[in-house]
Amino acid sequence: MAHSTNSVSPSLLRGIGRFDFIALIINITIGAGILGLPAKLYALTGTWSLLAYGVSAVVVTLIILCFAEVSSRFSGTGGPYLYARVAFGPLVGFEVGWLFWLSRVAAFASICNLFTTYAALFRPQLAEGWERIGLMTALVVCLALLNYLGVKRSARVNTAFTISKLLSIGVFAGIGLFFIDTTAFKLPAFPSYSSFSQTVLLLIFTFSGFDVATIPSGEVQHPQRTIPLSLLLAIGTVAVLFICVQVVCIGTLPDLAQSERPLADAARHFIGPSGAGFITIVALLTALGTLHALMLTGPRLLFAMAEQGQLPQWLGSTHPRFRTPYAAIIVTATLQLLLAITGTFLYALTLSTLIRLSYFALTCAALPVLRQRTDVMPAQFRVANGLLVSGLTVLLCVWLLSNSSGREARDVAIATAAGLAIFILMRNRRKRA
Repeated sequence: MAHSTNSVSPSLLRGIGRFDFIALIINITIGAGILGLPAKLYALTGTWSLLAYGVSAVVVTLIILCFAEVSSRFSGTGGPYLYARVAFGPLVGFEVGWLFWLSRVAAFASICNLFTTYAALFRPQLAEGWERIGLMTALVVCLALLNYLGVKRSARVNTAFTISKLLSIGVFAGIGLFFIDTTAFKLPAFPSYSSFSQTVLLLIFTFSGFDVATIPSGEVQHPQRTIPLSLLLAIGTVAVLFICVQVVCIGTLPDLAQSERPLADAARHFIGPSGAGFITIVALLTALGTLHALMLTGPRLLFAMAEQGQLPQWLGSTHPRFRTPYAAIIVTATLQLLLAITGTFLYALTLSTLIRLSYFALTCAALPVLRQRTDVMPAQFRVANGLLVSGLTVLLCVWLLSNSSGREARDVAIATAAGLAIFILMRNRRKRA
């Protein structure tokens, strides 16, 4: 293999400690989706949505166990891109990194638009025109600059966002539990297969975020020990919080299935008019925290791919003073801003589902492959019955993929073909060089 399987740029600073890394996972996972998800889940499966939480938590835990073992072999930057490249070769690795980066850029653009939508509740002019563009530009520039100036500072800001999110959504759930009407939890007939599987699919991606958080491993302190433990602690915290939110929404909002802003409507129900304002602020805080986490992790994918010679070398440049991948940050931030302003989310939501399931399956499949390899570091965390867990998780990912639409498959095929063209172009350039 032309490059070390565990290469780490000597100019990157390992400034993300264990507590900051746990906060990063929680911050990415508690995205803006939780603000509207309870109503969608209830409309699909009613009170059975609580069972769907249990099923999805089991699936996500199995995926995380595979991620924990695989990640414990590596200390470099890249996350799923790095794992796929080492286990299955440069082409598969490149496609995972390329599609992963596109989906993260698109996610940033869509959440940036969501932020302006909520901000417009306080100032309607922010919903369109120059004020909308100005707000988006200010958001991207400030987040990119914060990231540019150093990973330690950026990690601390991320931790502050995470604590604020946990406290604010925790206050909503904690107060709401005292106002629950227990008669709202009657179980109707079990929902159809398609409704239940779609609910589980929605929840799998609501719990996602741990995969993105593994990207900046090259800046995490003692990553082979920190990452596995942090993944399990963070997802446990998020699961408890999300289930409490669902219970409060079901128990306090009689017309939950019709609600467009379920947390705001529920808060208005048991706190009063000020409750809706409180949840709007929570929405802005949640969106801003997720944007910050995406700005921190997205550029590291470009950096990792350039470090391995799969993208132009200048994208792997690090700032001599701040020791951050400044070129990758500038490129990523520029595209994020363009997509946010134009509203062209680059297949944002349709691509995300298949992309994530694909590299989830590949990372889980990498577990038995890497166990047979002698040219990678030994695992610092080992899953009991790992081969069984890996095989079962791959099958679960395939089951979830079977619930995707033809349009999503077409969009991923287009993006994959574009990635293949870039891969061939870069390989030919290296040969000529």
